[in-house]
Amino acid sequence: MPQNILEQLDNTRDAALERLFALLRIKSISTDPAYKDNCRAAADWLVADLESIGFQASRRDTSGHPMVVAHSGGSGPHILFYGHYDVQPVDPLALWHRPPFEPALEETPAGTVIRARGASDDKGQLMTFIEACRAFKAVTGALPANITILLEGEEESGSPSLIPFLKKNADELRADYALVCDTGMWNPETPAITTMLRGLVSEDFTIHAASRDLHSGMYGGPAVNPNRVLAKLLAGLHDEEGRVTLPGFYEGVEPVSNTIKAQWDSLNFSAEDFLGNVGLSHPAGEKAFSALEQIWARPTCDINGIWGGYTGAGFKTVLPAEASAKVSFRLVGDQDHEAIQAAFRKYLEDGLPEDCTISYRAKDGAGATNMPIDAPYFAAARQALSDEWPREAVFVGCGGSIPIVGHFQKYLGMNSMLIGFGLEDDQIHSPNEKYSLNSFQKGARSWVRILHALAN
Repeated sequence: MPQNILEQLDNTRDAALERLFALLRIKSISTDPAYKDNCRAAADWLVADLESIGFQASRRDTSGHPMVVAHSGGSGPHILFYGHYDVQPVDPLALWHRPPFEPALEETPAGTVIRARGASDDKGQLMTFIEACRAFKAVTGALPANITILLEGEEESGSPSLIPFLKKNADELRADYALVCDTGMWNPETPAITTMLRGLVSEDFTIHAASRDLHSGMYGGPAVNPNRVLAKLLAGLHDEEGRVTLPGFYEGVEPVSNTIKAQWDSLNFSAEDFLGNVGLSHPAGEKAFSALEQIWARPTCDINGIWGGYTGAGFKTVLPAEASAKVSFRLVGDQDHEAIQAAFRKYLEDGLPEDCTISYRAKDGAGATNMPIDAPYFAAARQALSDEWPREAVFVGCGGSIPIVGHFQKYLGMNSMLIGFGLEDDQIHSPNEKYSLNSFQKGARSWVRILHALAN
């Protein structure tokens, strides 16, 4: 391991922090058109910084906010690094303890933190990688791999320009694999590589019955009540063991390997503490699986919203003309999102009584993403992380979805490693966002170790 490169990082920490503060001062809020020039300014700042360490960097304008693309050239594996420079709005501003775009160090019971919007999501994260590259160039004059950097300016506003940009520039961006930094650690001492992302199917639908709302005294009994129909259908989606009842729902769901289970067991995850933090106490998913498996490795069906009839103050005795719901499915393994949507619609339609019809408001779906953890670069990265942090790195799952990973698979034909140094209490998307100074400094050291390991 090149200790002199790690020493270079340690000896230039103040300069690295000031560079991060300069980027954090730029109000690159992508969702608000009032900050369009700020987003462009952030892109230009990153281009200039990358050029200063020898990258061929450019701002690529899109129909929305710019992309930043940079190439190092050189030998070794070709790696694409992805991050985003845009940030969430700061509202409600009154809840911030200090101005959100005036970064500063603060002392907390858990240690020193960087307090600012974007500190963790994702400016602090992406700068850990850039600082690692800077240290390599300062000491050796070159990077250990052929690195392409892609920095997006619309991640916090739905990435409307991303897919067209990937399609148009696929040949330029395609690499052996991607590194994505927009994730976190298991805890402050345990680094993690996210290897499983759940997919998503969502359905927004309405059951229609009478031509208008009906007086329940005059029509109650003979007239079908769509609220009752909806309640019965939704209640039938799970059995007593917590399993989803749709035919074929579990096709493509594979059990977690004993190796991964052992890693997860080592995390000492407490379902009681996890649920206790939100006022709950008992896992409510599939009874045959632990809470951690339910979050990371099992599919779900959740009712996200129900409405129909009169819901205002007081009471109105009506039979509603229609009833609606929003239902989502989190997918794992090789579950087919289109097949599951079709099975759900068939279930609803087969359960409709006479005089009822159904309409849908179409939603896009996506399958789960599973990384090839038996690939050698996963083992190399895990060992490199383990060498830097107090505890051994673990492969973890993610209950949610990170669309960029699926886009890289679909449009560039490559897999990703998701490695980040954020912590659960970083308050991303909320007032008083922070990033641990330890995460920033050891994150940069981690990337040095990872790049060295991947190149060798």
